[in-house]
Amino acid sequence: MWMIFARAPHSDAPHWLGRRILAALNAVIWPALWLLLIARPPVALGIVGHVAVAWAVWSGALRLDRAVFANHRYRFTKSRWGGVVIGVVAVGAL
Repeated sequence: MWMIFARAPHSDAPHWLGRRILAALNAVIWPALWLLLIARPPVALGIVGHVAVAWAVWSGALRLDRAVFANHRYRFTKSRWGGVVIGVVAVGAL
């Protein structure tokens, strides 16, 4: 038996001056960081590297579109993944 639970949609993000510009920067910077990591790997990535580059470019385009044209629906990446990245870096530093 399958149980399907519908989540309530997120409420619209609050509007403040400069949010659209910061959202556009945030939408482009995170995929660019992934591209930077993919650009100089210690081993050959082959087809996986090409797929990862295509995914990062596609993700950046979609995120930029949402950040500019549907800004009320855009969520900043730092608030979602920033804590995870900081946690992984902290564990790696230990």
